[in-house]
Amino acid sequence: MSFVRAASRVARAGVRAPAHRASPIAWSASRTFSQSTVRASDQHAEETFEEFTARYEKEFDRVNDVFELQRNLNNCFAYDLVPSPSVITAALRAARRVNDFPSAVRVFEGIKFKVENKGQYDEYLQELESIREELGIPLKEAMYPEEK
Repeated sequence: MSFVRAASRVARAGVRAPAHRASPIAWSASRTFSQSTVRASDQHAEETFEEFTARYEKEFDRVNDVFELQRNLNNCFAYDLVPSPSVITAALRAARRVNDFPSAVRVFEGIKFKVENKGQYDEYLQELESIREELGIPLKEAMYPEEK
């Protein structure tokens, strides 16, 4: 708050910007800080895992182009959790709908990165094996085996 007081003192003292930077809007403490960022965080309450899952299933069902798919994938994987298999299934179906093969393969790379250990990754692969076979999505490990 002391910064706001200092800024308002400067504004009242009549400190002016150079002529080439002069603006018709007067500088004041109330104009330099936006209140919208404070209010924006109040709009999103805590969300349960079930609500998160339902929200992203709906988001992926509404995807109509590659940009929306990739934006939703980035947002979904940005959380500190691993999306449920139903969300992954919806994402894979959306990737197939917009004909985005690379994103479909990358979904499994995202899962591999997000899980805590190889056992969890194997459980996801087992759970999602039927959708992978149905849509013809290979794993990166199968396409590019590491040479030893």
